[in-house]
Amino acid sequence: MEPPQDDDHRRRCHEEHSPQFPPPPSSCAKCGGPTCSPTPPPPSSTPSYIPIRFPAVNLPTPPANIKETIIRTPVPQSEKVELITLPHQFTAPSKKIRSQDDVARFHSSPSFRNFLGFVVSCSESMKSRKISYPCHMSPAAETLLSILQKLVDCVDEIPPAPQSARYGNVSYRVWHERMCSDAEGFMLMLLPPHLRDAAVELVPYFTDSFGNSSRIDYGTGHETNFAAWLYCLARLDIVREEDYQALVSRVFVKYLDLMRKLQLTYSLEPAGSHGVWGLDDYHFLPYVFGSSQLIDHKYMKPKSIHNEDILDNFSNEYLYLTCIAFVKKVKKGLFAEHSPMLDDISGVPNWNKVNSGLLKMYRVEVMEKVPIMQHFLFGSIIKWVD
Repeated sequence: MEPPQDDDHRRRCHEEHSPQFPPPPSSCAKCGGPTCSPTPPPPSSTPSYIPIRFPAVNLPTPPANIKETIIRTPVPQSEKVELITLPHQFTAPSKKIRSQDDVARFHSSPSFRNFLGFVVSCSESMKSRKISYPCHMSPAAETLLSILQKLVDCVDEIPPAPQSARYGNVSYRVWHERMCSDAEGFMLMLLPPHLRDAAVELVPYFTDSFGNSSRIDYGTGHETNFAAWLYCLARLDIVREEDYQALVSRVFVKYLDLMRKLQLTYSLEPAGSHGVWGLDDYHFLPYVFGSSQLIDHKYMKPKSIHNEDILDNFSNEYLYLTCIAFVKKVKKGLFAEHSPMLDDISGVPNWNKVNSGLLKMYRVEVMEKVPIMQHFLFGSIIKWVD
C-alpha cells in the first residue's frame, strides 16, 4: 500500500520545477515527484575496494593509497643465497639509485630478489623459536658477536657531551670515527686468506650500518645496510644457512642492543621517520623476525602487546615484544595515539598474517622508497644491472 504523501512536500517539489528551472533529471525518492538533484553516477568499472585475493592479471592503474599497494604486493619468498664464484674481482661499492625508475630497475634484478629472499630465510629460521633456544654457533657467528661487543664497549668509553639539544650528541661522531677506523680490521677477522680482498667491498656496508655521523641520525636504511652486510657474508660462504638462526637470535639481537644504546646515549635522530604513521622511528626488521617467532604460539596473540604482564615477562624472549616494550618506554601518552600503525596491527587475528604483511610492508615502505634506497650500495657482490 502506497504511503500517504505530504501535500506541502508535493507543492514544494512542483514549485521548484516550474518552467524557470531546467527539466528535472531525477525523481524525489520520498514522493516520486520531479527534483533537481543530479542523477547518481553509474557504478565504477574499477571499484576502490580491492580484495586481498585480487586477481594477478589485468590489474587497474596502481593505487596511490599505500595500504592498497601493500595488499596487492605478493608476499616475498625465501630464496637460497647464490654463492660468488672464485676467483672474483671485488670493487668498492657505490650508490646508484637516484629516482623511482632506478628503484624499479633494482627490484626487477636477480640481486634484489636474492637479497630479499635472504631476509625472508632469516625470518623463517626463527619461526616459533625463542631468542634463548639453542642454535648452531659457527666460528664466524662467534666473531660477529665479538665485533659487536667491541662496539658496545666503545660506547661506554665515550660518554655523551653535555648539551641541551634534544637530538644529535656530538660525541657520537667520536664513536663513529673509532668504529670506521677499526672496520677493516674487523673484516679481516672474518675473512680467510683467499678472501681478504673482499674487505674493500664489505667495509662500506658495515660502516653505514650504524647511522650517519654528519646528521647524527639512524633509520631503516642503515638497518638494511646491516642486513646487506650479512647477505654479502652469506654470498662469500662466511656464514651459511645453518647459521641463520644464530644470525637473528644472537647477532641481530646484539646489533639491536647496540643500536638502542647508541640511540639513548647519543640521542640519534630518526632518519626519514614517518612520524606517528611509521611502524617505528628507527627499526623494521626486528618486527619481521619477532612476528615469525610468535607464529603458532599457543597463548600470545597480536593483541597481547597491550598486556603489560606479557611484555614484562616475555620481551627478553621475543623481538616483537622487545620493540613494543621499548616504544612504550620512550614514548609518552596513549599507545594508539603515538603508535597507531602498531596498534592497528594488534587487531590482526594471527601472527602468520602479521609476518606476511610486515614482509610486504618492508618491501613497499623501505625497499621501494627513494629517500632510503638512494643510500644503498652496489658493487660486485650486490650487483647493479644497467
